[in-house]
Amino acid sequence: MEKQKNGFFLVREEILPEAIKKTIRVKEMLKRDDKLTINEAVKEMDLSRSAYYKYKDYVFPFYEASQNKIVTLTFLLEHKKGVLSSVLNTISQDSGSVLTINQGIPLQGVANATVSIETAQLSVDLEALLDKLRMVDGVKRLEVLGQA
Repeated sequence: MEKQKNGFFLVREEILPEAIKKTIRVKEMLKRDDKLTINEAVKEMDLSRSAYYKYKDYVFPFYEASQNKIVTLTFLLEHKKGVLSSVLNTISQDSGSVLTINQGIPLQGVANATVSIETAQLSVDLEALLDKLRMVDGVKRLEVLGQA
């Protein structure tokens, strides 16, 4: 009999069942407020305790899965002075370690760039860093390409 493998998948939130979405939100609530009880949190989210306990050990936000990993990001950057430098400075300000940088030749005013970072020493969670990077002037698009 073949042993079944347990894998991990990156799934967009909008296709998840409500019980799983609510479980994630309950876990976030509990993480933010250490005085909040599980009973209070599941009641506030209108989630049964049994559903919470069924899923709690199997679902977690992307940034938790990417801690202590190497994450590769792909950017579409405006072709103007200092944009890539601002991206790298933003990563550095949050203690990210840049491992590789690859930037293509600008075409039609934009350039593709790929940056691999080590997340072990990040001072913020990866989601927060991604939000900051999206706000950098000149960043047109940012996607997570992969992680190792």
